[in-house]
Amino acid sequence: MNIAIVSVHVLPADIPAIARELSSSHRVTIYTRRNAPDRKPRVKVATGVTIEYIDAGPAQPLPESDLMPHIAEFSEELRRRWTKESPNVVHAHSWTGGLAAVAAADGMDIPIVQTFHQLGSSRIRPGGAGQAARVRLERAIGRRADAVIASCGSEGEELIRLGVPRKNIAVVPHGVDTERFRRQGPSLSRGERPRLVHVGHITQGGGAHTAIRALDGIPGAELLIAGGPVAGAPDTETDLERLRLLAKEVGVEDRVTLLGHVPHNSIAKLMRSADVVLSLPVAVPNGKVALEAMACGVPVVASAVGAHLDSVVDGVTGLLVRPNDPAPIARRTRLLLGDLTRRTALGFAGADRAGSRYSMERISRELVRVYDTVTGVALPAEADAEEAEAA
Repeated sequence: MNIAIVSVHVLPADIPAIARELSSSHRVTIYTRRNAPDRKPRVKVATGVTIEYIDAGPAQPLPESDLMPHIAEFSEELRRRWTKESPNVVHAHSWTGGLAAVAAADGMDIPIVQTFHQLGSSRIRPGGAGQAARVRLERAIGRRADAVIASCGSEGEELIRLGVPRKNIAVVPHGVDTERFRRQGPSLSRGERPRLVHVGHITQGGGAHTAIRALDGIPGAELLIAGGPVAGAPDTETDLERLRLLAKEVGVEDRVTLLGHVPHNSIAKLMRSADVVLSLPVAVPNGKVALEAMACGVPVVASAVGAHLDSVVDGVTGLLVRPNDPAPIARRTRLLLGDLTRRTALGFAGADRAGSRYSMERISRELVRVYDTVTGVALPAEADAEEAEAA
């Protein structure tokens, strides 16, 4: 197949990795907005995988909420290119990618597969009229798409509530790059203290506040918090200052280190330096933090919501806890820190599950099954049997 991937805002970290897996049997072109003046128009990232940067608006990073005025320009250029060479299937990412893909493919009989990543209705921080408009657009895109990918069972239920036909929803989880996230590899230096690492949003509801409150019940441990927009982005310092004030209020400021934004290619080193990785948000659209920790062989304590309910097997590959409940989180984490044998067992089981169920190779096969369905390609019976046995 000739597969087009559309992601107007930014490229989620797993898209290039998935594209490389797909390129073993298919040709993949990734279309995204040029967000830096030195970007070349076309970059070949692997045999059979090309990223094409499209001019639409200023060549600088923009929040996704500011992209609407530039979607028409982006979709017009997509349509011009697809008129010359039509893809067999389009996989759009986020609502902006879906909007651009639907407009570009109008009347061209190109199947569209949509992944939202995080629905506007599930956002932690309310967005007023803008968020309501986004939900309306997501509803329209979801109903127009030939298939909509949900990363977990709870997202599938949310898509049904949004009005997406059940028959059009396919659950394909977020994958993990097991080449980068693995048990063996370099890790950040550390001292003698037991180390906890929390990765995720630093806004209220992202879990960092809960981790700080829980630290009060875990004597002697240090907590490293990675998360937040790139330095200089709006609200970065405000959110970091709230965490600083909270740590001081709880009395653990000497044991909390706020790392701010950590590049994704450094997260594995950070995780491998931890005794336990915490992922405690109140909403979990894809659960990638827990998956990456599991792949690194580090036990994870995760909030029992969303994608975590699918990926983390409580007591086997990690521990599930109620979000926003510091006392039991502290108790379970404290017991885990005191039991090296259990931490080791959880780490090995987590790495095994991440590698077998959530590898990019496995996820790419599941995506191809969805693409084959919307393009009308029949699947061999042996492929069905193989996937059923693997599941």
